[in-house]
Amino acid sequence: MSKPIAVLDVDGTLVDSNYQHALAWYRALRSLGETYPVWRLHRLIGMGGDQLVTALGGEELEERLGDRARERQVEEADKLMGEIAVLPGARELLLAVKERGHPLVLASSGKEHHVDAFLDLLDARDIADAWTSSADVETSKPAPDLLHVALKKLGAPEDADSVMVGDSVWDVEAAKNAGMPALVVRSGGFGDDELRDAGAIAIFDTPADLRDALDTTPLA
Repeated sequence: MSKPIAVLDVDGTLVDSNYQHALAWYRALRSLGETYPVWRLHRLIGMGGDQLVTALGGEELEERLGDRARERQVEEADKLMGEIAVLPGARELLLAVKERGHPLVLASSGKEHHVDAFLDLLDARDIADAWTSSADVETSKPAPDLLHVALKKLGAPEDADSVMVGDSVWDVEAAKNAGMPALVVRSGGFGDDELRDAGAIAIFDTPADLRDALDTTPLA
């Protein structure tokens, strides 16, 4: 029997980028005359930028400045790339997953140049079998499209046996919508109760902790 496909989120799960993205959204929106508390923005990180503005301020805000806000968010995030570090054990987790014989795809809805930077930080190009970026999907998390594309990158059907690893409720909801069980690390900043209510089957402090417990999960 073939091993389940491992589908790992990158932003916030393998690299510590969530708070930089929240700050980039804050600066982008404030430059356009809209100031929202950073905590509200943080609560939406992990949701794709195509949906975040509407979730934050409704259709009126999206129609008025959604595209400009997304463009400026990328500009602001670019300035913070140098502050983003790999989370403890992230690369070792990837190696452990591959050593156990699982096909491995990194599922990111980030911009291509950000994904490229994170792949370099993780030194993961020779580990992962495939990866995605925002260029691959029209609708991002919590829709399941990104995860379906991730499987397609490996030539697998949408109902292939697979496991998602993420860091936010949006990852867990996307996994549920795609029919995948979800393992979660706490770096997204969400409460354990929220993650479990969304459907997470196990929660770990860091990628290193997940790596150490891998044989107790569906990625054994």
